[in-house]
Amino acid sequence: MTRSYEEERLGDLLRLLRPAPTAWVRAAQELPYARRTFDEIIARAEADLAFREALIADLENALALEGYEADRRIVDEIRVRLADS
Repeated sequence: MTRSYEEERLGDLLRLLRPAPTAWVRAAQELPYARRTFDEIIARAEADLAFREALIADLENALALEGYEADRRIVDEIRVRLADS
């Protein structure tokens, strides 16, 4: 079996699949931004005790005061991370 045949066969098989749901595509597109934002907030909380205490006291308000969008997934992940540490 030649490589081009394998690639053509793979292409044929992929064309048989239904397109991914729009919500899945959107979530995959948003993931890099959410990960960067989460990492930034956690790094700052580890380096800045006052910021960490503000997050623990009132997470959504602390994020809003610092200009972060309180995305539900990010907020939930931060809660888990702060509870674990």
